[in-house]
Formats: sequence, C-alpha cells, structure tokens
Amino acid sequence: MHDWRGVTQRNLWLADAMLLMVAIIWGSSYAVAKQALWFYPVLGFLAIRFGLTFVLLLPQLRGDGLRAIRPGLPLGLVMLGIFICETWGVMLTSASNAAFLISLCVVFTPFVEWAMVRQRPSNLLFAACALSLAGVWLLTGGTSLSLNLGDGLMLLAALLRAVLVCLTRRLTADRQVPPLALTAVQSGVVASGCLMLGFALPGGLPALPQSPAFWAATLYLVGFATLFTLYVQNLALGRTSATRVSLLMGSEPLFGALIAGLWLGERLGLHGWIGGVLILLATLGTLRFGRSDPPAVGGVLPARG
Repeated sequence: MHDWRGVTQRNLWLADAMLLMVAIIWGSSYAVAKQALWFYPVLGFLAIRFGLTFVLLLPQLRGDGLRAIRPGLPLGLVMLGIFICETWGVMLTSASNAAFLISLCVVFTPFVEWAMVRQRPSNLLFAACALSLAGVWLLTGGTSLSLNLGDGLMLLAALLRAVLVCLTRRLTADRQVPPLALTAVQSGVVASGCLMLGFALPGGLPALPQSPAFWAATLYLVGFATLFTLYVQNLALGRTSATRVSLLMGSEPLFGALIAGLWLGERLGLHGWIGGVLILLATLGTLRFGRSDPPAVGGVLPARG
C-alpha cells in the first residue's frame, strides 16, 4: 500500500510539473511571437507557423481523425480571427499586456455561454468580471487610460477565444473527435486563410525571411507552444485534478509578464502589476469556482500564442 501511494504521489507531482512547463511555454510565446514579427508581417508569419503545424499533424487525419473535418472547418475560421487579432495585438502592444489581456477569455467564457445557451453565470462570476475590468483599467493606464489598438485587439482575441471554447463544446459534444486531428484541421484553415488574405493585399507577401532568429522563433512556437504542449496535456490531464489544472493554467500570464521583462526588457509600472494581479485573481476565481469546467477539447486545453 505504501509503494502504491508513493507511485501515485510521484505521478501527481510529475503531472503538475509538466502542466507548469506548459504554462511557462505558453507565457513565453507572446515574447517569442513579438520577436518573430520583427522580421516578417503578421499574415505571412501565421501562414508559415500554421502551415508547418498542419503538415506535421496531417497523418492524424486518417481513420477516426476524419471526424475532425466537419467541426474543424468552422472552428478553424474562428481560430483564424483569433490569431489575426492576437498576433497583430502582440505586435502593437507589450508582450506582458498581451499575456494578461488574453487570459480574460476565461472570464468571458461563462458570459458567452450565457448568450449562446441561456445559462446565467453565478454572482461570483459577475464579481470576477468587475475585478478583471478594474485590472484592465489599471493595466492600460489607470486614470490616464490609454487603451491602444494592440490592447483592443487582445481583448477582441480573448472574446473570440471564449466563443471558440463554447462552439467547440457544442460542435464536438456528441462526437469522439481526436484533439490532434482537430488541431490539424484548424491549423490548415488558419494557414490557408492567412495565405489568401496575404496575397489579396496590395503587394502581396514579401520573400521568406532569411534571419535564423525568425525561423528559431517560428519552430519554437510550432514545436513547443503547439505540438509539445498538446502531447504533455494528453499525458498529464489524466493524472491530476481539474482544480490543480486550473491553478496551473492561471499562472500563464504571470510567466508571460516575467519572460517579457527578462527577454524584451519590458517594464510594467506599479499600476500595471496591480492590474495584472487583479486579472490573474479574476481568472483563477473563475477557473476555481465558476460553474463551467476549465476550457478543454477532448481532454486538451486550447493552444496559445
């Protein structure tokens, strides 16, 4: 009995460590994406990133994986809107602001669910929403409110992420959809949509960048922020509780701000840090006490960055 408990405890710590690594990687993705955008425009960068992801996951679209095509196409269109807003937002605001603002999708989700299925959120979620609004106010300047276009795009991306969570639950509720196959279809839609938009614009897309820094950043986002985190989640989510998953998920924006400071030299003032902490508390409160389960698709949390 003692040996069994020891093995269980080790598995629990291993699962927590892996999920914490996911939060760190997702937190770093905002700074990495911002660096990649120094070398190539948003639509071209997204086409390359998600094109590579689609090619690597293409073998998943066999057998049961074909079930992902029908829900994956409309969900991919929503994901296209998310990443266009999110990536342009990262380019136009600080990576630390982006990390905190995108986490508001957790607070928005119960209200989107309310609009879609008429399930009223609990009073606690209204309090979390008020707390997060106070956090956004402080994060974007407080009394000298300076919500720039990048901040606005991140808020729109957070709202679209909430829509994506609710739509995914609805479209995959009665199907056993393999999560990697669903990611493959969504990635294909994002890549092709960005290519079409990029070449439709005057001047089209420039030649592929030659900078090793660009390709290193892109491969990191494909290999670690998408594929590795999907694998880790599949492995870890069956070994730990939803509550522990929620708390570890909620640490992502904090890592995003810390990494942006260490890597890009960004500095949040006192008001910014207080605002970020309020957003973090609102997110953790929603995940811990909200009626909705933590956003998950087939046992996998939505990709970031």
